[in-house]
Amino acid sequence: MLNFIYYPVSFILWCWHWVFSKVFGDEGLGGGIAWSLSVVFLVFTLRALLFKPFVAQVRSMRKMQEFQPEMQRIRKKYANDRQKQAQEMQRLQAEHGVNPLMGCLPVLVQVPVFIGLFHVLRTFGPVNADGVPVNDDGSIRTENYFFDQEGVESFNRASLFGAKLGEWVTKGEAALNAAGTSVGQMLVVMIPLMIAAGVFTHITARHSVARQTAAQAENPQTAIMNKLMLYVFPIGVVVGAPFLPLAILIYWVANNLWTLGQQWVVYRKIDREEAEKRNAIEATQKALAPKPGQKPVRPDQQRSENRDKKPGAKPVTRKPATPKGPAGGSPNGKAGSTGQASGASSPNGSATTSANRNAPARSGNRKQRRRR
Repeated sequence: MLNFIYYPVSFILWCWHWVFSKVFGDEGLGGGIAWSLSVVFLVFTLRALLFKPFVAQVRSMRKMQEFQPEMQRIRKKYANDRQKQAQEMQRLQAEHGVNPLMGCLPVLVQVPVFIGLFHVLRTFGPVNADGVPVNDDGSIRTENYFFDQEGVESFNRASLFGAKLGEWVTKGEAALNAAGTSVGQMLVVMIPLMIAAGVFTHITARHSVARQTAAQAENPQTAIMNKLMLYVFPIGVVVGAPFLPLAILIYWVANNLWTLGQQWVVYRKIDREEAEKRNAIEATQKALAPKPGQKPVRPDQQRSENRDKKPGAKPVTRKPATPKGPAGGSPNGKAGSTGQASGASSPNGSATTSANRNAPARSGNRKQRRRR
């Protein structure tokens, strides 16, 4: 039913085992190391493929923190209308370019891989009294997806300091003895890994909680989820480890180690980018700010002056203002009447304009032209 998950997981595991078995061998402790590293690098391969979605997830969370107050206002405004609230939330997320599914993608992909690896590892066993893997009907198992019978037998022989990679503690002493190990040998290897898995899960959750804003931390739902991630999940890993094959526990520890390193790298990178943006904005504001005692310059005027200063830019010529006076000069050099007062005053105190003085002359000229 889920072969589209089982076969890719089995293929990646097969590829890494082929590489490490050439280095460490396939027998004894070397075989256990080869299979353990195969599981670890199966995790690294998956997480490397999900690196860009993880970065997109962090950026999306940062953007959502920026417009968190707007989301709170929408929740209060449409508290009694869930449909309208959802529509407004989608509109707000679209305006800011945020896709909530990107935040869930890394987790959604890891869950089926975890299930696929668990199934593939469980399918390697069980073994009969002779240590040969058998099916449920007692027949000898000859393959396991991409692994042939030799690969299946190799995995069932693999052990770390006596602890079989495909076995788990709660299986029982008799079944573990039949597989070539014991409860004590399993616990010697599993207890340190259980503690490491719980500690790394707690540290990973603490890093995520530390990135939240004060408004998010005060949200009751967020506070409950934070407590679950910080305490319940790590305790659940420790308690549930005896029910899981040892190889799954190795997978969990490797996955948390990758997450810690990835968070450190990505968070530092994004913090550095945001600091550079803030410094650039502050520098721009300082450049536009007027000096003490200087008249403020409007942004449009500053852009115009900067454009004029560019090399090769055509200088801007400004039309000279029309001189204001008693009489403006005409193109032919003669005094022209502009309808303005000449400023001369008659003896009786009335103002005499140049237009009134020139009126008789213009009338005489018109009469002469008619006679001709």
